Amino acid sequence: MGSKNKLKRFKENETFANVFQPTREELVNGVYHLKGRWKTEVFKNDNPLVIELGCGKGEYTVGLAKRYPNKNFIGIDIKGARFWRGAKTAIEEDISNAAFIRSQIELIEYIFEENEVDEIWITFPDPQIKYKRTKHRMTNLQFIERYRKVLKPKGLMHLKTDSEFMHGYTLGLLHGLGHEVLYANHNIYKLEGSPEEVTEIQTFYENQYLEKDKAITYIRFKIN
Repeated sequence: MGSKNKLKRFKENETFANVFQPTREELVNGVYHLKGRWKTEVFKNDNPLVIELGCGKGEYTVGLAKRYPNKNFIGIDIKGARFWRGAKTAIEEDISNAAFIRSQIELIEYIFEENEVDEIWITFPDPQIKYKRTKHRMTNLQFIERYRKVLKPKGLMHLKTDSEFMHGYTLGLLHGLGHEVLYANHNIYKLEGSPEEVTEIQTFYENQYLEKDKAITYIRFKIN
C-alpha cells in the first residue's frame, strides 16, 4: 500500500465514530476514559462484549457483528490503515455493534476493566516461531495472564490459525496449565462438525491459505 493511501486512511479513521486511537501514554499513565465503560458509553447497551486481537482488515469483527447483533464486537490492531476497511464497512452497512481500537495488544489490560470482556478471538496471529520471539507469541504465559485479567470468569477464548506450530504450542500450554479445552480441530474445513462461525467467516489471508490447500486450525478454550 502506498504511503499516500495509508495517509488517506489514517485521516479517514480520525473521522469515524467507531474508531478509537488512544496513545500509549494515555493508556499507561492514567485511567483510560472508556475503560470499564465500553458497553455504556460506546454501544449504549448491556450486551456481551467480544474482542478480536490482531484484527487485520476487520473481516472477522464485522462478520461476527453481523452474525450476532445481540453482542458488541471490538477489533484491535496497531495497524490502523488495515482495519480502516472493516471500520468503513461497518459504517457503510450501519453495523452499530462493531468498533475498532488502534493499540498494541499487550496494553489490553489498560483498555478494558477486569472482567469486562466476555469473549476473545485471536485470528491468524504471527506464530513467532523463533525462540527469541517467544515473548511476542499471543498465547504465551504472559498473554494468557493478560486475557485472564480482562475476561469474565469462564469467558471464552478462540484461536484460529494456519500455523500447526501455533496450534500445537497452544494446546500443549493449555493442557499443561490445566485450562479447559472445549474444542480443538487441526483442519476445520476437512473435518465435520466445525462451528459455523469458524468456517463461514473468512479473512483475506485465510482465502489465500485455502487456495494453497493449507490446513486451518481452531481451538476454543476457557482460562481457569
